[in-house]
Amino acid sequence: MRINWTKGKEIEGEREAIIAKAKEIISSWGLKMPDGITLLLDFGLGDFLRYGLVEFWIANEEKEGYCGKFLFLFPNQTCPAHHHRQKHETFFVLKGKVSMKVNNEEKIIEEGGTLPMPQGTIHSFTAIEGPALILEVSKPCVARDSIFEDERIGVL
Repeated sequence: MRINWTKGKEIEGEREAIIAKAKEIISSWGLKMPDGITLLLDFGLGDFLRYGLVEFWIANEEKEGYCGKFLFLFPNQTCPAHHHRQKHETFFVLKGKVSMKVNNEEKIIEEGGTLPMPQGTIHSFTAIEGPALILEVSKPCVARDSIFEDERIGVL
């Protein structure tokens, strides 16, 4: 299943192989990802291993007001700087080590660490020293709520 508002921001060609590799790493940690929506985002930049991530959605309940998903990053992979108009998020680093840039200030979050992200806060995150798995608990993901600093990406 896909989300119609991510069209043009998801990688297509190697989709199944990349998801399988991510799941293989996650399985080596003794974890299993939920079935359902899996997004493979390169943000339309065409350089997935540098700018991208794999999202495994648990729930996105707009009516009930919550979302939960796992964000998987390959080593040194970055989710580019962006902010949300509506969505407040809390990140929990399940595996790995993540450099979170929050309003241009770097915070290193290790396994077991959490970081809340209020609406309007510019943030990006990068897996450092290997792959990383982050649990995101947030308000629902909705179209046109993710505003990226890189104009080539724009609004998602």
